[in-house]
Amino acid sequence: MMQTDACVLAVASDLIWSSGTSVILGVLTLLGGCGWVIDKKKHKQEMESLKADIRQKNMDLGKVYVDEFHKNIVKPLEVRVEDLTNEVNSLKDAIEKVNDCPYRDHCPVRRDGMRKQSRSDEK
Repeated sequence: MMQTDACVLAVASDLIWSSGTSVILGVLTLLGGCGWVIDKKKHKQEMESLKADIRQKNMDLGKVYVDEFHKNIVKPLEVRVEDLTNEVNSLKDAIEKVNDCPYRDHCPVRRDGMRKQSRSDEK
């Protein structure tokens, strides 16, 4: 009887040990799975944060490019257009005053201007 009890006790302890081990392994697997899900969510959040940072940097870089373009190209062109407009206005004023000039019939500037204009009309 003693031997049977020892055998039953051994089998029972093996069952308890194996079921306890299974429970422990199951819990560890469950925790590992939860950790994987948590890591996945954390990774996704980090990726979204990095994408937002990249978008912000691109927008800032675009602003810098626009400011540099405006400073280096647009502003000088505006100044040049203003200068040319002033020169054209001065020439218009001079052309309008030609009719009042006492030397208009023998004006070399007018004569050269008429010659150039007639050549461009012929083309």
